[in-house]
Amino acid sequence: MTTGHRVGELAEATGLTVRTLHYYEQIGLLTPSGRSPAGHRIYDAADEERLYRVGLLRRLGMDLAEVRRALDDPAWDPTTALEAHLAALDARLDATARLRSKVAGALAAGGTDLVAVLDELTTLEPPAQQRILLLVYADVGAAQAWLVKRFGLLPGDLVRDGDGRAVHGEVHAGDGVIWLHPEQDAYRLASPGTVGATTASVAVLVDDVDAHHRRSVDAGVDVCQEPVDQDYGYRVYSAYDLEGHLWSFLRAVD
Repeated sequence: MTTGHRVGELAEATGLTVRTLHYYEQIGLLTPSGRSPAGHRIYDAADEERLYRVGLLRRLGMDLAEVRRALDDPAWDPTTALEAHLAALDARLDATARLRSKVAGALAAGGTDLVAVLDELTTLEPPAQQRILLLVYADVGAAQAWLVKRFGLLPGDLVRDGDGRAVHGEVHAGDGVIWLHPEQDAYRLASPGTVGATTASVAVLVDDVDAHHRRSVDAGVDVCQEPVDQDYGYRVYSAYDLEGHLWSFLRAVD
């Protein structure tokens, strides 16, 4: 007899959606330990414990790529991660304290123009919250699969329209996300393969430049620059992806 929870049961018990659990499986974060005779996913106690740890790490502010490293990489350093999270919390507390001071001052002033107060408050926090790089591809689905297989990036969402065409894709590189966007004439968005020129370049920090380079060579990637130590303090190699975007993989030289 198969024991454990089916995906719907686990979703209901944890408050997550079935789609989220399927996505965790897709990116290798949580793989069900078994299947029922009918082929349904079955999550055992160890899977549930791992999911609990995923939730804890997410509440620390980690993205999914970092969570996966925390759970699977023996070299992952919790001290470094916690120090970074503490710094982010301190910055947030400082911004909150400044915001409180402004609000208290506005109340004490009495009769201050509300628009002027709100305008001043908005300057406490920068409007930009996160940078998201966008690359344009003629075939978003093929691009995502290629980047995951050849460069070892983590897959994110892949959204298709009613005709099955991929209209949005994502890959994760370290703590950053890269959006994959289809060509669109209205906004003059075109793939390098269409225009015949490199239109964007991406730099990704990796643990071992030479090992990553060997992986790319073995996968048949078009490497245009072999690993080399640059004067600006990084060891770098560069390669083109399937549609001609230029990627550089680098690490600071000790």
